[in-house]
Amino acid sequence: MFAVIKTGGKQYKVAADQEITIEKLEGEAGDTLVFGEVLMIGDGDNVSVGAPLISGAQVVGEVVEQTRSAKVITYKKKPRNTYRRKLGHRQQVTVIKITDILAKGGATAKKSDRVPEPKAEAAAPAKKAKAAPKAKAEAAPAKAAAKKAPAKKAK
Repeated sequence: MFAVIKTGGKQYKVAADQEITIEKLEGEAGDTLVFGEVLMIGDGDNVSVGAPLISGAQVVGEVVEQTRSAKVITYKKKPRNTYRRKLGHRQQVTVIKITDILAKGGATAKKSDRVPEPKAEAAAPAKKAKAAPKAKAEAAPAKAAAKKAPAKKAK
């Protein structure tokens, strides 16, 4: 039996007892993750294809380790100039062992084990950053008025 799941913007064909390396997900070694975005399930000649997802289908996996992938090296150079840059990057990844593939009618895993949704914390710091310049802008006219007043008295 195999399934095609979607996680981290990519699709993976998985089977039971298979280890896959995917983009980093929250969790420590031994934690259970449930993937609800199942695109296709196949068992021999029986193949179920979702439109786009198969409702009720789940793939259960266990986190083996959190690690980093191989280094990717980027090299930039401009001809006839002394411009050379060498950069390296290692992506954080999660290694997962697929333990079970649950079809529509199969037992479902707990909701607490599901893959976490991306959090909207990135929007909150942006609002705080916008509020700080307003406070500075309000303080600036007061300082300017204080500087102008002594200048008028001097004339």
